[in-house]
Amino acid sequence: MMKVAVLDLGLGNLMSIKRGLERAGADVSLVNSDEGVEGAPNGPCCIGGCVDAVVLPGVGAFRDGMKAASKFAATLNGVREGRTTLLGICLGMQMLFSRSQEGGECEGLGLIRGEVVRLPATVKVPHMGWNSIEITAGGHRLTRGIKDGEYFYFVHSYYCVPKERSVIAADVDYGVRMPAIVEEGNVFGTQFHPEKSGPAGVAVIRNFLEEAKR
Repeated sequence: MMKVAVLDLGLGNLMSIKRGLERAGADVSLVNSDEGVEGAPNGPCCIGGCVDAVVLPGVGAFRDGMKAASKFAATLNGVREGRTTLLGICLGMQMLFSRSQEGGECEGLGLIRGEVVRLPATVKVPHMGWNSIEITAGGHRLTRGIKDGEYFYFVHSYYCVPKERSVIAADVDYGVRMPAIVEEGNVFGTQFHPEKSGPAGVAVIRNFLEEAKR
């Protein structure tokens, strides 16, 4: 069984993502510092044994998320060095990028080049509810077995603008086209909440676990 550490940023209820990962077949630990997730030659280790992947979830403000992420400096260095596979969800996906405009410019993790900007004034903010995605061309990994036009659950007020479109595995249209799924090497992100998106969301999580296994 795949072992996954969910990084607790203290932002939002983590039980839904824990249950979503468990439904996809993972053994899940919730950790709140690098004392729970420590570097190892083949990836991070958490209390109770080595983990195969880490998940960075989050709900709330970008700056608060980045402040909380400082507790996981060693874990995130493992991601940068390619030793650890990571999935960022919602705010967690936005934190993967270089910087955000939310609350004044704030530096992100810089795992994917680009920035995070506010949704346009022409749409209702936040973007909340079910919306369909459009899978982009290319052999993307998180979208295996996902049909074009599948619906997922979104809740966000800002969106990601990657430097290169090649990292976008799927788009969503909400008055502006924006990334719904991104992939860059061992780093993955979903702007939607897969754990709240029914069977299709579980399929995305399973795809992530398969990539971590590889």
